[in-house]
Amino acid sequence: MSRTGANREYVIAATSQGRVYPNGTDANDSSLLTASMIFQELQNAGITWKIYVNPEGSGCSGPPYDLTCLLKQTYVQPFVFGQSIPAKYPQNFATMSQYFTDLQNGTLPQVAIIEPATAAGLDEHASSNDAMPTNVQLGANYAASIINALMQSPSWKDSVVIFTYDEFGGLYDHVAPRPTVSPDGIQPIDLLPGDVCSNATGPICDFTYTGYRVPLLVISPFTKRNYVSHTIADTTAILKLIETRFNLPTLTERDAAQPDMTEFFDFNNPPWLTPPTPPMQNTNGACYMDHLP
Repeated sequence: MSRTGANREYVIAATSQGRVYPNGTDANDSSLLTASMIFQELQNAGITWKIYVNPEGSGCSGPPYDLTCLLKQTYVQPFVFGQSIPAKYPQNFATMSQYFTDLQNGTLPQVAIIEPATAAGLDEHASSNDAMPTNVQLGANYAASIINALMQSPSWKDSVVIFTYDEFGGLYDHVAPRPTVSPDGIQPIDLLPGDVCSNATGPICDFTYTGYRVPLLVISPFTKRNYVSHTIADTTAILKLIETRFNLPTLTERDAAQPDMTEFFDFNNPPWLTPPTPPMQNTNGACYMDHLP
């Protein structure tokens, strides 16, 4: 139950090692995270992997782009291993133009993450201030372009896309966070004065509850038609799916406790070998907090 940065750290490492805030918020979280990332496990096991970044609006000059600059657009940068990627694994770091090339050439890695294009203005976040509106349709259209291109490419036949985005619960959500296991027994280390948990204890003041619910779609030729899961899980279940697929060890107690997401699939009779044709995303509308357009 924390901020975007910490939750993203759970997506790629199944822990934030006690961090509640982004790295560098105070002296207690100024060091890099030493936790193993899923990419380390993949590298050690000889499984190909890649991180795709949209360079638009990043301030990074190119092409060719300075990978240490692009690293700042990712959520792997707070990790020791993440910091090593530009120098040690430059072939595993690419821009979105390379993603579309890899689609057509059949050269996608076995595992990839596409980082959010926030700096490019292609975000799904709604604005909380009508004086500073955000066109979420641009972000939706961007996501559609990524997924539709995959569906129309030679890579579709054996791919799975886990599409989830940072729009926690929202005012509409009636389901409270659920109890879960601590990944490593580390309690919050960087609470600030005035935080709710700085003068309180209890389950919500530790890493033993899930965060708020986030939207999640499983897109694949193997995905069951019209299937909605009712299994309680968090985003580290994505890691459990990767670990199950490639016979990798779990990273922490958190992903070890998750379902492996195989319930979403029918591998014997793939329902979507011929991909669907989604409707076009409208990009000329507007959303308002206080009135209809």
